[in-house]
Amino acid sequence: MEHITLLLGIVIITALVFDFTNGFHDTANAMATTISTGALKPKTAVAMSAVLNLVGAFMSVEVAKTISKGLVNEEGIQPEVIFAALVGAILWNLVTWLVGLPSSSSHALMGGLVGAAVASAGLGAVNGGTLVTKVLLPAVAAPIVAGVAAMLASKLTYKLGGNVDKKTSAKGYKAGQIASAGLVSLAHGTNDAQKTMGIITLALVAGGALAPGSNPPVWVIVSAGMAIAMGTYLGGWRIIRTMGSGLTDLQPQQGFAAQTSAASVILASSSLGFSLSTTHACSGAVMGAGLGRKGGVVRWSTASRMFIAWGLTLPAAALVAAGAELVMRTGDVGVAAVALFLVGSCVAIWLISRRQVVDHTNVNEAAGTADSTVEAPGVVTTAIAAVAVPPVAGTTAAVTDEAFKATIPTPAPAAPPAPAAPAAAV
Repeated sequence: MEHITLLLGIVIITALVFDFTNGFHDTANAMATTISTGALKPKTAVAMSAVLNLVGAFMSVEVAKTISKGLVNEEGIQPEVIFAALVGAILWNLVTWLVGLPSSSSHALMGGLVGAAVASAGLGAVNGGTLVTKVLLPAVAAPIVAGVAAMLASKLTYKLGGNVDKKTSAKGYKAGQIASAGLVSLAHGTNDAQKTMGIITLALVAGGALAPGSNPPVWVIVSAGMAIAMGTYLGGWRIIRTMGSGLTDLQPQQGFAAQTSAASVILASSSLGFSLSTTHACSGAVMGAGLGRKGGVVRWSTASRMFIAWGLTLPAAALVAAGAELVMRTGDVGVAAVALFLVGSCVAIWLISRRQVVDHTNVNEAAGTADSTVEAPGVVTTAIAAVAVPPVAGTTAAVTDEAFKATIPTPAPAAPPAPAAPAAAV
C-alpha cells in the first residue's frame, strides 16, 4: 500500500464516510418503486441492491478517471482541499436525507470539489470544459431523457398488455421490476461508487502517494465498493418514501418502465465517463412513468421542492467546502475545527431524525396524511382561503369546506305573514 500520512488517512476515511452516505441516500434510486408496488419486501430489496452495488463497483473506472484526472487540475491540489470538498458533500447529503429529498450525491461531491479548489487555487484550478460537458449538461439531459423514455415505455406496456388478464400481467411486471431494479443497482455501482474511487485517488496524488495520472488502486476500488454497499443496505427510508409514493403512484407496469429507462441512461453514461446523477435519472424516470398511465398524475409540489434542491446542490456544497478550506488554512487547529464541526453536525442531524423515525416498517405509509393521493394545502392556498369571500350559491365555485360553512351566520327565520283583512261588503 502507498505511504499514507495522518492527514491523508483522515481524508480517505472521510471519503469512505461520504461513500456510505451516498449509499443510503441513493438506495431509493434503485428500490423505491419496487418497494412501493410490493414487488419486493423492503429489507430484501435493500439487501439485493447492496450486493449489486458492490458488483457494479468493479465493472468500470471511467467515471473515477473523470473525477481524479479531469475535473480539477491535480497540480497544486492539497489533501486539505479534498477534505473540505468532502465536508460540503457529506453535510448536503445528510440535510437532504433528513427532509426526504432525492438530491444528487454526485453533484454534492462535484460542488464541494469545485468550491474547495477555487478557494484554494483560484478559478484556474477547475477544468471548465469538463465541468460543463461531463457534469452540468448530463445533469440537465438525464432526467429529461429518462423521463421521456419512461413515459413512452409505460404507454407501450399498457398498450401491449391491454388484453392480458390484470393479475397475470401484474405478476409478470413485478418479476420484470425485480430484474430492472437489479440492473439499476448494478448501474449505480458502476457510476456512484467510482466517484469515491476518483476522489481517493485524487487525494493520494495530492499527498504524493501516487503518481499523477494513476488509475485507482485495487484497495481503493474494494473499499469504495464495500462502503457504498453497506450504506445501501442501511436504507435511506425517508427518500425511498418520497420516490416511491411522494412523487406519483406507480403500478408494476410503470415501475418496470421507470427502472429500465433509468438503468439504460445510467449505464450508457458510465461507459462514456459522464459523472451522471443517478438521482436525476431515476427521479425523471419515475415522473415520466407517472405521466405514462392514463389518469396518472405527478405531485408537482413535491417535484418542485426536489427541483429546487437539485439547483442548490452544487452551489451549497461549494460554499460549505470553500468555507471549510479557508478555515483549514490556519493549520492543524483549523483542520481539527472543521473535523469537529463535521462530526457535531452529523450527530445533530441524526438526533433530529429520531424525532420522526422512518424505516422499513412504515416506509410505504403516506407522510402526514392518510391518503397519499391528496396533497396538503400550501401556505399560499391556505392564506387565500382565509380571506376569500364565500362564492354565491349555485356558482361553480361552491363552498365545500364544512368548517368554513359553519362560520357563516344563519339568518333568523322570517315572521309568518299577517292574515289578510276581510273584504268589504259591497
